Amino acid sequence: MDADELFFENETRKHQQEVARLLMAVAQELLERASWHDESKMREPERETFIRVTPQLRGLTYGSEEYHKKTKELGPALHHHYTHNRHHPEYFDLTNMHVGMNLVDAIEMFCDWMAATKRHDDGDIEKSIEHNQERFGYGPYFAALLRSTAEMLKNV
Repeated sequence: MDADELFFENETRKHQQEVARLLMAVAQELLERASWHDESKMREPERETFIRVTPQLRGLTYGSEEYHKKTKELGPALHHHYTHNRHHPEYFDLTNMHVGMNLVDAIEMFCDWMAATKRHDDGDIEKSIEHNQERFGYGPYFAALLRSTAEMLKNV
């Protein structure tokens, strides 16, 4: 093995190890978030309000006028939830949510949206992505990323 080949192999192995280290850090953060997702709903000031309103949301279409009226009943509990859970765009400045949100936040947010579609009789991740694109103002590239991720997870 000549010096160039040795240099290449050494540098490539170091690069592989660094990528693996970073991927493991992201995976660890995702595992921690999986363990504590929406934990604030399990205690006050959120718990009692969510207990009362959540069952009433099931039959409503996400994003509909009826849905928005019903979620207003969550009032301070929902505000508390948004301000204590950074996977919600409302945690950030809604006019520029992508400035504060990181990729791990976005992954948790998307998984939350996908799981939420299963809580509604007519839940549909495609419609949620479209509705939320208008609601939160993210662009077509991010919407496409969410759609391809939904496709990847459709049989999970």
